[in-house]
Amino acid sequence: MSAEDLTVAREFLDVLAAAASTGERDAIYGLLAHDVVWLTPMRGLVGLDEVRTRLEWLRPPATLDVEFAEPELTDLGDGHIVSDVREVYRMKGSGDFAYHRDRRIDLTVRDGRIARYEMRVVG
Repeated sequence: MSAEDLTVAREFLDVLAAAASTGERDAIYGLLAHDVVWLTPMRGLVGLDEVRTRLEWLRPPATLDVEFAEPELTDLGDGHIVSDVREVYRMKGSGDFAYHRDRRIDLTVRDGRIARYEMRVVG
């Protein structure tokens, strides 16, 4: 089951990165459990319906482009997967470096879906 969980986590992180770059969130929802718990330092959402209606902050900044380094996944067992992710922000148009952020994403995979997402700022 571990290899399957890692595949689900990698697909989710790829779709999440695309959504953060484009603002298109629809592809995320099909990867989430109906009772998903979505936690960030500023918000906590419970259930797919709440995620659909309140995840409006997941969009690219107006003056910046965002890039994501390839995430490294650590399988902690029982569907628990952790990834450290680096976000690099560049000025739209020029591509000049603006800043970067490091995040830790803690996922729980259950029955082939993301049941829990927690993002923490680590840098």
